Amino acid sequence: MFQFFANIFGYLLQLLYMLVNNYGLAIILFTVAIKLILLPLSIKQQKTMKKSTELQEKMKVIQFKYKNNPEKMNQEMMNLYKTENMSPFSGCLTAIIQIILLLSIFYLVRSPLTFMEKIPQEDINRYVVQLQEEGKQVSQAYPEIDLIREYNWLKEKNPDDENIEKLNLQMNFFGLDLSKVPQQNMTDYTVYIIPVLYILSSFISIRMTTAMQQKQQKEKKNVTIDGETGKELVPQEENNEMDAVMQTNKMMSWMMPIMSISIAFIAPLGLALYWLMSNILMIIERLVLNKLIKA
Repeated sequence: MFQFFANIFGYLLQLLYMLVNNYGLAIILFTVAIKLILLPLSIKQQKTMKKSTELQEKMKVIQFKYKNNPEKMNQEMMNLYKTENMSPFSGCLTAIIQIILLLSIFYLVRSPLTFMEKIPQEDINRYVVQLQEEGKQVSQAYPEIDLIREYNWLKEKNPDDENIEKLNLQMNFFGLDLSKVPQQNMTDYTVYIIPVLYILSSFISIRMTTAMQQKQQKEKKNVTIDGETGKELVPQEENNEMDAVMQTNKMMSWMMPIMSISIAFIAPLGLALYWLMSNILMIIERLVLNKLIKA
């Protein structure tokens, strides 16, 4: 499935590369295009997050009121979701799309000759064998990246091969070689620039999301009061339990960036550049959408 999406994304990335003739710029434009395509989903997600926060107090009341009757509690919860026109699984779609994007674009950046340049696999295997017979090192994880680096040598060995020119991808991006893998070039400080910027942008994004959620929570009272009787519907200790659940959810929000950072250090820099630009655009998107949704 991921290779299928990588193949589709490859057409878009190739089109953008033909326009700018630079792999880094093409990835930036590719990131913008993906964000625009997913914008309706992002708007819906932002609205859902805001509405979910507003439902927290009602959910607390139901959970406390029917804490000794799980079946009734679940029934009331489903009625609440139905009344508010929300789904308890509304966040799952976003998570699934993130995983698909994560792995599909990893495949794309790992094998640009296959998914972007559409070079037949038999030709790629033939080029790899030529390099190996010459005693040149070819990575098992990223053989196509090594083929791109050895373009000049392969062109001399295959002067009449029409596919050879497809290996000549412009990987230099403001002095950074996007074909390099940090794990394989640990003595080259330049390979850490994009991953470090990605880590910083991830931290900013998570902090911003957490701050928005905390701000929305502060707008709610710590104790839920019955409007008719004036009595507490949910004691303070119950609120504290819900806060603990929210804290767990915040910790879970770190999992995707941590996984991405781990992959960024073992993948070509082109992948880290995509994630960096994706984070920057996501921060801008959330700030803008948050103001628009409030308005």
